Amino acid sequence: MDPFSQLILTISVTSFLIFQWLFHKVSPWMSIRISPGFLRLSDKQKVEWNSRTVSTFHALLVGVFCLYIFFFDNDVNEDPVWGDPTLVKTNVAITTGYLISDLLLIFYYWKAIGDKFFVVHHLAALYAYYYVLGQGMLPYFANFRLLAEFSTPCVNQRWFFEVLGYPKSSRPNMANGVAMAVVFFMVRIAVMPIYYGRMYAVYGTEAFYLVPWGGRVAWICSSICLDIMNIMWMHKIARGCYKVLQSAHWSKAITPQENGKTD
Repeated sequence: MDPFSQLILTISVTSFLIFQWLFHKVSPWMSIRISPGFLRLSDKQKVEWNSRTVSTFHALLVGVFCLYIFFFDNDVNEDPVWGDPTLVKTNVAITTGYLISDLLLIFYYWKAIGDKFFVVHHLAALYAYYYVLGQGMLPYFANFRLLAEFSTPCVNQRWFFEVLGYPKSSRPNMANGVAMAVVFFMVRIAVMPIYYGRMYAVYGTEAFYLVPWGGRVAWICSSICLDIMNIMWMHKIARGCYKVLQSAHWSKAITPQENGKTD
């Protein structure tokens, strides 16, 4: 094993251990001090709370790293298939450690956070990351996919508000709902033309045919499947956001009239 591969393996293992520590120690300690409502949650809710706290931390860490690579890693941007994957491998290694950690927690706390969809999602992602970490291919596209993590904090925050009993029409919930819809659209929908434009540009080139068949399947098929789901989720998020904003608008319009009748 070459020194760089050893480094990547070390990063993945360290990532796994840190995310386990965050789940079992840091999140409970921090949550009690930030949100007193944490103590009123059931044991199952506390497990999911800690899981989502770790998920948010991972999303922000990896997302910021992705932006740096996207804007400043010239090697990857100039050669999206075989460019120097050093930074991308580091970021993917962090995510690999997180995914394995999360899988372990899902299986161990299945009654609380077990979800077949997440198991399939994590395994599919790990399969795709094998080609990035093991063979250094498709770094641009792997990094681009990780940009979607920026929508995760808002999704998790929605759950936090719900479990703490915030009404859907409350200002914090509405602000988070709008932010979730906007960020989800920006990092998962609006970027599709850029992503598939780069994919089309390299399709049929020599660099493309150097990618093994398994790598092409992991790249193209998973991208299409993920984006079909993203479009479906965006539709649901947009409808939910519209309904909440509409109900809030009507409640404001009706309240003055009701107050007038009372007076």
